Amino acid sequence: MLTLPLVMIIIILSYVVGLYIQMLYKFGRKVRIVDSSKENNIIIREYKQAPGPVPWPIIGNLTLLARFRVPFEGFTELSKELGDIYSLTLGSTRCLVVNNLELIREVLNQNGKFFGGRPDFFRYHKLFGGDRNNSLALCDWSSLQQKRRNLARRHCSPRNSSSYFLKMSNVGSFEASELMEKMNEKVNPGEEFEIKPLIQQTCANMFTQYMCSMRFDYEDTDFQTIVKYFDEIFWEINQGYALDFLPWLSPFYKKHTNTIVGWSNSIRKFILERIINEREQNLDLDEPETDFTDALLKSLIEDKNVSRDTIIYMLEDFIGGHSAVGNLVMMALAYIARNPLIGKQIQMEVDGVSNNGQRKINLYDMENMPYTMATIFEVLRYSSSPIVPHVATEDTVIAGFGVTEGTVVFINNYKLNTSSQYWKNPELFQPHRFLEILDDGEFSKSQASTKSSKNNSDNTKRRNSEGSDSGIEYDKETLTISSSVSESSVLNSSTKFQNVHKAKHWRSEKVQIKKNIPHFLPFSIGKRTCIGQNLVRGFGFILLANIIQQYNVTSNNLSSIITVPACVALPTKTFPLVFIPRKNHKNN
Repeated sequence: MLTLPLVMIIIILSYVVGLYIQMLYKFGRKVRIVDSSKENNIIIREYKQAPGPVPWPIIGNLTLLARFRVPFEGFTELSKELGDIYSLTLGSTRCLVVNNLELIREVLNQNGKFFGGRPDFFRYHKLFGGDRNNSLALCDWSSLQQKRRNLARRHCSPRNSSSYFLKMSNVGSFEASELMEKMNEKVNPGEEFEIKPLIQQTCANMFTQYMCSMRFDYEDTDFQTIVKYFDEIFWEINQGYALDFLPWLSPFYKKHTNTIVGWSNSIRKFILERIINEREQNLDLDEPETDFTDALLKSLIEDKNVSRDTIIYMLEDFIGGHSAVGNLVMMALAYIARNPLIGKQIQMEVDGVSNNGQRKINLYDMENMPYTMATIFEVLRYSSSPIVPHVATEDTVIAGFGVTEGTVVFINNYKLNTSSQYWKNPELFQPHRFLEILDDGEFSKSQASTKSSKNNSDNTKRRNSEGSDSGIEYDKETLTISSSVSESSVLNSSTKFQNVHKAKHWRSEKVQIKKNIPHFLPFSIGKRTCIGQNLVRGFGFILLANIIQQYNVTSNNLSSIITVPACVALPTKTFPLVFIPRKNHKNN
């Protein structure tokens, strides 16, 4: 006679085996897709799904990723065995991983209309009031999403000649000066200092002043708290959890999810009470809009499809972009502390365009400071922040393989950024890989990539004829030697620096940022490319350049500088750095 416990075991085993058989059938079947239709003649083709390992019941292939620090390391390692496109089953979710440039472009560009969705992760809903579609980055593509992007575009991507670009430059320089004053007050030369909270507050004020024409005092405790919560959420979004693919684990994450909901609610309350309500009281519909908040408030009145929640979440999203800038600058400072020559190179540029520190750096200096921008790009490459996964919104085909609706697609830009196929010495932190030298209308051999490109040559000639007549100049030996420092190495000898650093001002040999590096996709591509990328680059440039103008950045304990692969985010409490004021560079 069967006992009750034995019956329960049999039922559970039967359920698991049945589920497993169902998964094998579902994920092994071919995909039937309507290829074309002419009058009454409908052509349906069958496509195999991309190969992949057999999934375990319930957990799928999650165990394959468990031994890696981050999933994208696992994706890259698995590609050596499974190829540039393969399938995984994470939990019960069908996933596709694409690992080379051609496939990434096929997904995001050629077939972007079929991959406009985002994963339905439990955490994403919790972060945005119970519905991830409130978020610009985490929502599925829709007419509302298109409307929101159109509304934000001119504020996020201002033309160089526009008033918004001028405002962005002025705001960035002003807030950088405010940071310098705070650092002069709080930093003791030679002593370690936790700079991240100040940097994040500065970045937050850059965004609120540019987007909302409002700024907040550094000592405002509510402002400090909100900036910290934004930073926590930025770290949270950049993490991966088993919960994302095993939602039945949610009871075990209840405390954590309650915490992130609390962060989000506090941020929303601050934006509503301290920004929207105050601006709404002073809104004049007859006056031209002065900033993004004006545009949002006017759209609330003029467009019945725009709700109050829409503008609250949009402001939350865009103001939250400051966390990306702050973390980017923190990582740049970390690499400069590890590699002092990089800081010296930036200082050469800063001194060249500012007449040895007679003025602050602004956004208009960017085109004449290619090495500084190259450093920012190298941080983006080296950190390889993951592109938010896409989801197939209907059955389609990639590289001859069928992709079913609902499949989560991982874009493995980590492999793009760390592969010797695309980069020379990818394990080294080398800003010069993003530079090329103008010499009598021809570029030198590119140090940036092992591949040559006819497009690069064409861009070279065009940029030589249109190039600026001012800028810091470097010779070829400088570009080859002085930045070729491994992540863990440090050169402290000023004598050695003088021997290898041969920068010369105002020579005929020009250095420019390479404009055509097709395998460098830090902000994604296609219709879901990051709309705030110009803000990240611009404010990041201003902040980094002004800090390095005033200070030499070092560390008393290099082992404390810990970064995470495939992640541009850093924990809220991170490594301290040492800031030593430069002689003859006062806070102007």
